[in-house]
Amino acid sequence: MLFSSLLFIWFFLPAVFFLYHLIPWKQGKNMILLAASLFFYAWGEPKYILLMLASIVINYSFGLALAMVPHKYGRAGLLAACLMINLGLLTYFKYFNFLIELVNHMLTSGAIALKDISLPIGISFYTFQALSYVIDVYRGDIRVQKHPLYLALYISFFPQLIAGPIVKYHDIEAQIQVRSTSLDMQAYGIKRFSYGLGKKVILSNAFAQAADRIFALSGAELGTLLVWFGILLYTLQIYFDFSGYSDMAIGLGKMFGFDFMENFRYPYLADSISEFWRRWHISLSTWFKEYLYIPLGGNRKGLKRTCINLFFVFMATGLWHGASVTFVLWGMYYGVLLVAERLFLGKWLKKNPWKWLNHCYTMLAVMFGWMLFRAERLTTAKLWLKNMICWKKGTDNLWMYANPRLFFCIAAGLLLCGPMQQLLPGLKARLYREGKFDLWDVVMMAAILFYSTMLLVSNTYNPFIYFRF
Repeated sequence: MLFSSLLFIWFFLPAVFFLYHLIPWKQGKNMILLAASLFFYAWGEPKYILLMLASIVINYSFGLALAMVPHKYGRAGLLAACLMINLGLLTYFKYFNFLIELVNHMLTSGAIALKDISLPIGISFYTFQALSYVIDVYRGDIRVQKHPLYLALYISFFPQLIAGPIVKYHDIEAQIQVRSTSLDMQAYGIKRFSYGLGKKVILSNAFAQAADRIFALSGAELGTLLVWFGILLYTLQIYFDFSGYSDMAIGLGKMFGFDFMENFRYPYLADSISEFWRRWHISLSTWFKEYLYIPLGGNRKGLKRTCINLFFVFMATGLWHGASVTFVLWGMYYGVLLVAERLFLGKWLKKNPWKWLNHCYTMLAVMFGWMLFRAERLTTAKLWLKNMICWKKGTDNLWMYANPRLFFCIAAGLLLCGPMQQLLPGLKARLYREGKFDLWDVVMMAAILFYSTMLLVSNTYNPFIYFRF
């Protein structure tokens, strides 16, 4: 069930919101949210609801066991077992066929048969959330949660279940047990949800439809001009798709009394790749920093070790996104850029007086990265890369794949992905303002909801990129 679907907007969400606020006692509210979350997940993946419940039981049990075992070696063994089980399940469902294909590629004779395994929606997100709880218990950063309802709600809570933000347990531990909502908080939640819905339905879907048509062309048809136009569309699509979803998740959290971290801070305004990753998918970056980069030694063991850690973490980031060589190469690509900035390039960027050149470098690097991210096969990525660098004439009539509405959306997207908010700080403050609402806010929310609904009623193309992960 997509957030940007009529079923969710006009039936599921109002029903859950009404029941939640109808019940006065705390435990009843949590039970409503847990039941709604399990129903929400079962609607999209009925056969994998047992996998979700198994994840809850496994991590709840390991949390209790860690709290009861005082010996450090016993605790370390329990943590290792928990990691193996969680990552083993993730590997089987997400990477089994990928690993078999790699083995088959190396075999000189014979081949191992692939399995028909469908990817459970959101497994990467809820697995990382569950692991953050167990690791924090092991470290002693939090107390074990003995109430199964609370941990079940944390792992399965529907606003951030299938695409984040990745919420760490220590960030919302208190909110799960005690929280309150106000009219201002709920109004802000509706506001953030509406803006996110507009990003997804009005802008991202328009970019997605044209980009998918372009990248469906054969290599002979896809010339330099068209491939760059497609990458521009995809660059806008993935930002408004994912940041829009994060806005909707944050808004939904507010409606039920939860504060989720911001997941995007205008990443396309970045002047370096390091800054880009401090602004893009912040919850994933901080997860890898807390639970992989720092345990590996971070930047505490010298420059050489720091560079190795950075490269390894971003290779893992690429693999987290999907079972494909192109995802791994995408992660390695950013690892190389970040190491280069750590060694020498970052110093040059800081000293460069023409900051607009830094921004051009960053956006070109990001767009080449999105090309690799979008390609499903390495051969496709090689072809697109060649056509991006070496001029090639193809079917370059943009009007075959665009229309005046799309160009209007491109102009709006280029302005609203950060430049307008930077030029007009008052607009940025108004967008994120809590506790104060006026007629302009109400009119904007109503207009976005109305227009988005009209587009959805007319069966507008409505994919979601991060369902793949």
